Amino acid sequence: MGDNRNFIIAIFLSVLVFIGWQYFFIEPQMEAERARQEQLAADNGTAEPAPGAAPSAPGDARLPSVDAPATRAPGVAASGAVARDEALAQSARVPILSEELQGSVSLRGARFDDLKLLKYNVTVDPESPEVELFSPVRTERPYFSEFGFIAAPGANINLPTSATEWELEAGDRLTPQTPVTLRWDNGQGLVFHREIALDEHFLFTVTDRIENLSANEVTLYPYGLISRTGRPAGSSFFILHEGFIGEFPSVGEKAITYDDAEEDDPVQVTDTEGWLGITDKYWAAALVPQSGLNFVANFSEHPDPAIVNYQADFRYGAQTVPAGGSITLNNRLFAGAKVSTVIDSYRDAGIYKFSLLIDWGWFWFLTQPMFDALHFIALHVGNFGIAILVITVLIKLVFYPLANKSYVAMSKMKKLQPEMEKLRERYKDDKLKQQQEIMELYKKEKVNPLAGCLPVLIQIPVFFALYKVLFVTIEMRHAPFFGWINDLSAPDPTSIFNLFGLIPWDPPSMLMIGIWPLIMGFTMFVQQRMNPLPADPIQAQIFTWMPVIFTFMLASFPAGLVIYWAWNNTLSVIQQGVIMKRQGVKIEIFSNLGLEKLAGVFSGNKPKS
Repeated sequence: MGDNRNFIIAIFLSVLVFIGWQYFFIEPQMEAERARQEQLAADNGTAEPAPGAAPSAPGDARLPSVDAPATRAPGVAASGAVARDEALAQSARVPILSEELQGSVSLRGARFDDLKLLKYNVTVDPESPEVELFSPVRTERPYFSEFGFIAAPGANINLPTSATEWELEAGDRLTPQTPVTLRWDNGQGLVFHREIALDEHFLFTVTDRIENLSANEVTLYPYGLISRTGRPAGSSFFILHEGFIGEFPSVGEKAITYDDAEEDDPVQVTDTEGWLGITDKYWAAALVPQSGLNFVANFSEHPDPAIVNYQADFRYGAQTVPAGGSITLNNRLFAGAKVSTVIDSYRDAGIYKFSLLIDWGWFWFLTQPMFDALHFIALHVGNFGIAILVITVLIKLVFYPLANKSYVAMSKMKKLQPEMEKLRERYKDDKLKQQQEIMELYKKEKVNPLAGCLPVLIQIPVFFALYKVLFVTIEMRHAPFFGWINDLSAPDPTSIFNLFGLIPWDPPSMLMIGIWPLIMGFTMFVQQRMNPLPADPIQAQIFTWMPVIFTFMLASFPAGLVIYWAWNNTLSVIQQGVIMKRQGVKIEIFSNLGLEKLAGVFSGNKPKS
């Protein structure tokens, strides 16, 4: 592109900054995440307090009064944790079983603290354990949800606590077809009935009915909470939000990272609609208060000598149970995988902006359509990798007129190269005059020097959108392609430095240069050689080393993204070659490689003998 190569270099350097950030900051985090995948859904636990006591350990979150936010007292060290099975055996339980979930509700505290996601394994190996979302107290990393009640200030009312033993009133296991009902009598005239229902995916509906058999009305402040001890392995990716999340009509989105939660004061929101919770890359737990009732939502972090605890909770305003009467409250709890179609179905069912539980990013208007298109194609072809190849072709077709115009302009620019070289030589001592004459030449030949930049500009937003889709959507997690690519969301697992597995050695991450990154680098090199190198030696060196740099940089990117780039380069080479041949422009790739005879054949000219 002649004098406009500086523009391309600026674009390249911008992309290079992005890739460098990925390589030097994000890739080490991804390595840590892969190395500790078995801790993604880490277990929870510590000691339980006596009934009615203040919080005394991580994993025992309570809202102590209507006048104060949730607090925690110092807890035990992680060394005091017990095995998951041992912790589960310490309380009577109601089994949870569906096609997607397995676990139990503890009758002690009526707490959701045992949940596995049956369709998701910790690693790409189908024999690896299922992902554990919730885990009970006394394990290493408690993660649970509970619903309860706070008494009015000064009231002497016996209310259920995390140590309260509920009894089964109806049902013996929780399935999508069979809800269960729990019951607890406080001995003072209040009887609590809690029905728990589960849909076919990840949504629990908790219906509390409080009967007042006494002669006096009773005021209660119902609440719900999600409590987590510690944070997931590999969190804090700059392109992905993990931590507290919530959506409210009054303030919009509340997205608080784990780091911000530790550094800042608790965040509080008052509303009558919305939801709140804790989100990870692929999993989330969210509370949905009853629509129309005033509630206060809190997001808070509670430091402990051994580990940090995070809590998202809400508390309703005063609810009065009349003497001889009853009240009913309906809360919902989402606990599961962030599957796009499932999340959207809950939004359509009335949960306020629930689709934003998936972090589509600032450029959601590109990311969501990209995902929808990939998902639609994958449903028909049966493979997300093939879907990436198909959507690349479709994008090429959509932008064909623009790209065609661009490549025609580039061809015209190539035709002008001899004239431009003469002008540079003639005015080599007067750069201003040189530029003026070159611009006059462009104007005379009706050539837009910026037109050749359009293919690069088109590719950048597609690249970012696909990168986001591969990184954040659970549908791409462990999605295979062919051969050795068994996870499109992870880097190519092969490396040229151990001869692609023939040598029994695991290279460091910076030397994991797999087959697909090499293919991508080669296609990039070929595309560059379609045009002559810049006259400026520094620019020429930059262009020469670009494929090598990109090969190393993109080796740590998701394999699906590298496959896209390699396939896009291949299509661009074919497209540009056809257009250049039609324009009667010499294709430089073979001559640049010293293959003059092949250059003549490809261009349609008879090679010289």
